[in-house]
Amino acid sequence: MSAFDRAPPPFFRHGPTPLAVLSFYAAFAVALFVLDMRFHALDLLRQSLSIVTDPLQRLAQSPLRLAMEGMDYFRALEAAQEENRAHQAARLMTAPDLARIGQLEAENAHLRRLLTLREREHASGQAASILYTARDPFSRRVYLDKGIQHGLQQGQPVIDDAGIIGQITHVFPFSAEVTLLTDKDQAVPVQILRTGQRSITFGLGNGQVELRYMPVNADVVVGDALITSGLDGVYPSGFPVAKVAHVERDSAYAFARIIAVPSAAVESHSVIMVLDSRPDTLPRPPEPKERASQSAPPARRTARAGRAANP
Repeated sequence: MSAFDRAPPPFFRHGPTPLAVLSFYAAFAVALFVLDMRFHALDLLRQSLSIVTDPLQRLAQSPLRLAMEGMDYFRALEAAQEENRAHQAARLMTAPDLARIGQLEAENAHLRRLLTLREREHASGQAASILYTARDPFSRRVYLDKGIQHGLQQGQPVIDDAGIIGQITHVFPFSAEVTLLTDKDQAVPVQILRTGQRSITFGLGNGQVELRYMPVNADVVVGDALITSGLDGVYPSGFPVAKVAHVERDSAYAFARIIAVPSAAVESHSVIMVLDSRPDTLPRPPEPKERASQSAPPARRTARAGRAANP
């Protein structure tokens, strides 16, 4: 390689020295600074440059801004999910209480209707709750949470706010069995409210009752209300029992087939009222004289005979 190749370029060989160039640019910068400070000569240039560089600055800052916004979004999303989980947990914790409150409100309304019915019918009794139903699917029986210890007795009628449900058939120390009026073994003496005609309803075991032994030409129509007649000495008179839902008349049979639907919610309510047993309102009829004389002891018959002989 020759000496000519190792020589510096012509610009640096013939141009000003680096110190002179540095001094020139420093003086030029100071002059621009003074002019800008004293006379604001570079405002227009600065505004023009900002118009050009602003989109570039925004574009350069967009990745960082998008990253920050993404982080904020995910943090907000995580916070919202955590809050949602907290709300769901709180709702699950309060759900039983809310359901219980609704049930208690319904039971309170039902109890108020029971008390209103008891006051309207001038009947006395006590409220009880249904524990469970009988295991036999062919019977319509329920068990109450009260028994002998609470003063319940066999034969007491059971009602709800709409009418008769059934009667107590077995009593235990702390529970009692109620046979519903829809049971096949249950019969209730009733009276047709519209006509006053008396009859008896028998349970069919399917949630309905049948009005039996009614002649084919009996004055019974769909919609007739059946109330207790009180002739059995168990149910007080005047309580709703059922409403006629179907009447079938066939001249080939002596009796009409009359199906009724219970007025009370026999299969629904869990709180019912047990009415007190009815007191004997009428004395028993006296026994015939012949039967009384036969049942009297010999000494008493002798005394009667002596009084009859010596009046």
